[in-house]
Amino acid sequence: MFRKLNVLIILTLLSLIISRTVTAEKVTEDSHTWAGITIFGDLPATNPMLKNFKYMLSSQGRFGNDTSRFTQGLIRPGIGYGVNEKTTIWIGYDWLPTSRPLALNSPFNEHRLWQQLLLKDTYSIGVVSSRTRLEQRFFDIPGSTDVSHRYRQKLRLSVPAPFVSPSFSFVFWNEIYVNLQNATGAGVQRGFNQNWAFAGIGYSLSKTTAMEIGYLNQFINRPQSPRSDQINHILLINILLNF
Repeated sequence: MFRKLNVLIILTLLSLIISRTVTAEKVTEDSHTWAGITIFGDLPATNPMLKNFKYMLSSQGRFGNDTSRFTQGLIRPGIGYGVNEKTTIWIGYDWLPTSRPLALNSPFNEHRLWQQLLLKDTYSIGVVSSRTRLEQRFFDIPGSTDVSHRYRQKLRLSVPAPFVSPSFSFVFWNEIYVNLQNATGAGVQRGFNQNWAFAGIGYSLSKTTAMEIGYLNQFINRPQSPRSDQINHILLINILLNF
């Protein structure tokens, strides 16, 4: 079941990427640097009812306009429940203060509630995970009163490279974003919204600390907008702490 789901997701992502490459006419490009830290852990097992609960806290700074100015921040707390060794369900909240060039005019704040299903398994090629997330987005933009609902699907592959180092791995992932309805006050259009494609390396610094660094291609689709579609070339750096 899980393998069939992975194949379906890969084919869907490839078809969308190819179609956007063929049909895109006007595209603005920019260079960004994103750096962040994510902490994972289990809740204290003082109460047997909490033994399967997990927590997460992420923080990230995003710098655009050729990495010359702060563009967006991310604060993300979340609570998860381990159904079994391969399946975890999560709920959480995001706060994203956003400035130019992503903001068209004045800076604004975006708030999100989200729910996700994480599937993870180990195969001969490496560790494969599938993350399905639903978001409810709120914007403090004047005139924006609608709640924007968005679907996200991420597929990730981590391939060990023991010939380099037991701590070294190659990391690849792709995530697609789809708006589920229009939110005219915030300029959100129903349909394909973004695609994020990443390729990089991972390195385990210790049993609890790892780092990932690589290239992220972010494509932003802006249908029926005076702004052109956008491609951001991003140097992505993440520190991962697992307690």
